[in-house]
Amino acid sequence: MKNIPPTSNIPILTHVAIIPDGNGRWAKQQGLHRNRGHQQGVENVLNIVQYARELGIKYLTFYAFSAENWDRPQGEVKALMKMLEKFLKMNLGKLHEHQIRLKAIGRIDELPAKLHALLYKAIEATSHYQDRTLIFALNYGARSEVIDAVKAYSQAVLEKTKNPNDLKWEEFSHYLYTDNIPDPDLIIRTSGETRLSNFLLLQGAYSEFFFSPKLWPEFNKEDFIKAINSFKKRERRFGKTGEQIRNDSAEPILNR
Repeated sequence: MKNIPPTSNIPILTHVAIIPDGNGRWAKQQGLHRNRGHQQGVENVLNIVQYARELGIKYLTFYAFSAENWDRPQGEVKALMKMLEKFLKMNLGKLHEHQIRLKAIGRIDELPAKLHALLYKAIEATSHYQDRTLIFALNYGARSEVIDAVKAYSQAVLEKTKNPNDLKWEEFSHYLYTDNIPDPDLIIRTSGETRLSNFLLLQGAYSEFFFSPKLWPEFNKEDFIKAINSFKKRERRFGKTGEQIRNDSAEPILNR
């Protein structure tokens, strides 16, 4: 399930990935503790999930906790873990109500035991839903992902179930955390930063990018739609020329 060139002048938008940055800066601007900014950020995740559902976006990924975030002050890390636990406890019912499947990518087994148990309970409970998928990148780092994928593939080679001479990207991609998840069409980062911070580096090879100056707690429906509309104006060429893409387009442009 990887990206393919669109067959219409309007780019196909299946998967939006978000780096929700700026919680701490928002809290500082408001004269609040950093943890209050994270709490406001968690609440905004629910808002964006709702907007994505209204727009018919099938996959939505949030960079919730990076592998490097463990280096933050321990009080902040513990608070983030508690917020994630609370989110799962309070919103499992909403996932069922809207038939949203939950997935997680990253070194999940290294998360605190209580959060790990709640996460897998929610993943298992929603695994039968197919129309919409919410993905949390937790203890995630793209470089770690590559290392884990290489180890897994190397083990398959040692077991003689794989031949490295036959290796192609399509096969290797199944060893990434995102196996059976389409590559992101659009990656959004808030707070004015313009870097990926070790997020979906391989999967984002052909993604479009939208960088918003808004801090994450302030990123609203209007901002989200602005990012979507920006994406719709892009011409996704996937190595082809623009003329080839336009000639390949057989379907009429439709208002969405």
